[in-house]
Amino acid sequence: MPEFDPVARSRPASRRGFLKMACAGGLTLGLGRLPVASAAGPVKRNGKTHLKLSLAAYSYRDLLDRKEKPMHLDDFIRLCADLNLDGTELTSYYFPKDFGDDYLIHLKQLTFRLGLDISGTAIANDFCLPPGAERDKSLAHTREWIDKAALMGAPVIRIFAGGVPKGDSEEAAIERCAAGINESLEYAAKKGVCLALENHGGITATPEQMLKIIAGVKESPWFGVNFDGGNFRGADPYSELARIAPYAINAQLKVDLYPGGKHVETDLERVVRILADAGYRGYIVLEYEGKEDPEVAVPRHIETLRKILRAVG
Repeated sequence: MPEFDPVARSRPASRRGFLKMACAGGLTLGLGRLPVASAAGPVKRNGKTHLKLSLAAYSYRDLLDRKEKPMHLDDFIRLCADLNLDGTELTSYYFPKDFGDDYLIHLKQLTFRLGLDISGTAIANDFCLPPGAERDKSLAHTREWIDKAALMGAPVIRIFAGGVPKGDSEEAAIERCAAGINESLEYAAKKGVCLALENHGGITATPEQMLKIIAGVKESPWFGVNFDGGNFRGADPYSELARIAPYAINAQLKVDLYPGGKHVETDLERVVRILADAGYRGYIVLEYEGKEDPEVAVPRHIETLRKILRAVG
């Protein structure tokens, strides 16, 4: 199926060009054809690339989950300040079981006083689910975290797409995913929070799938891609990443890659340059998933990224 590929064209397609692609690709969403001229496109930016450094709480997941002598989000935030970072990404999984608005206000105050931005947060959702109670629950969960993000000052939420339900088709799952994003974007826009779709397996395992979903999302300044530098597993993940980089509004980098399923160390500078070549301005978030103790490995990788960012952005 023909698709819009930003690598193949240096400038966004004209309205006429978009309509031609709509006719050729037969892009649909749910109840009818979605005019491709109104679909989400590459992010329009001015100025040269500008990169800042943040760290995902997920990098310390084993410590944040630990029952004995646990690390709390306050500890993680202070760690980010100790590492002299610009931001901190507060993954929703590690918030206290029961918390109210006062806790979110506390996080906002603590990060500000430490000179940190809350670069974003991340949730677990599934927009591929068919209509019913479970889909409604996922949509409600997204709205709930949009409210939380707005209150604590997180500008973006990393969202997932989901996977194809058993016995269903990928085409139907993609349409439902785009519909779920569109519905959530209406609410997110009212609260001033961006939604960033991650390339995270399932129906986002390849750039082709990502671009199909994006083609079904209405154009909105509140939508973009969460560029995950370690999740594509094709033969050449770097070229795959280059195809989604123009849509990135947040970027997470991993130190491991699996081209064709084979483990290699990520060429971090190459990934950062892919983002820079796309004109990306924003946070580079280290999301460490390696086997080494994060208390040892993370500071080392942060210093590597700091040097790269100075050279590139």
